[in-house]
Amino acid sequence: MRALLIDDETANINNLKAMLAKYCPQVTILATADTILEATELIEIHRPNLLFLDIEMGSSTGFDLLRRIDTIDFQVIFVTAYHQYGIQAIKHAALDYLLKPIDIDELKLAVAKADEKINTLTQRSQVDFLLQQWTSKRLPQKIALSFQNETRYLAIQDIVRCEADDTYTVFHFRREPKIIASKPLKEYSEILTPHGFIRTHQSHLINPNYVKSWLKEDGGTILLENEVKIPVSKPNRERVKEALTQI
Repeated sequence: MRALLIDDETANINNLKAMLAKYCPQVTILATADTILEATELIEIHRPNLLFLDIEMGSSTGFDLLRRIDTIDFQVIFVTAYHQYGIQAIKHAALDYLLKPIDIDELKLAVAKADEKINTLTQRSQVDFLLQQWTSKRLPQKIALSFQNETRYLAIQDIVRCEADDTYTVFHFRREPKIIASKPLKEYSEILTPHGFIRTHQSHLINPNYVKSWLKEDGGTILLENEVKIPVSKPNRERVKEALTQI
């Protein structure tokens, strides 16, 4: 794996270099850059197949760099301090990211996933989607669901509910057939909660726009417009009731 490291702080680059050398020997670091201009030139010269890219670089962002690249034939792992809208956009696009300070296990997992994806065509569409959706002032309005042979882009407002199925998540839509995605409900809860979705139960996440009523049976149950009943766990009851008063 031939990689470029792009970050405007030398200490961050040196730290990532050391971690990759120790824990990810399959990664060869071709060069490093601390500006968007320099990074653009190095991508053209070296043709890497993996980029470790910071989001915030002075007055510019890693997204600005991606907009300058005509052919994105490399995998991207974003490495960043917390940035609410940037990370939400990355999650919505089903792209990988690492938070600073970098966790070793998360680094190894992200590199392994990039290794699997190299030489596939999925990254271009995901990056395009990220750049189209991202602004610094609002959340993306679509979500990317990745599968082995395709990535589906679906309107968040059309999601009625999500249900846990072991380590998978079943998405139920207003009109589309249900879709089974290969990530646990916890990950999608982190993406969809800022959009107003409510976690009613360990296994259920709902869009409040499709709630018909609160039923008092079993201590509390949500009835959706399609007549599906969703359980509300006892620890969540007061929080769910409060959330429903906000819609």
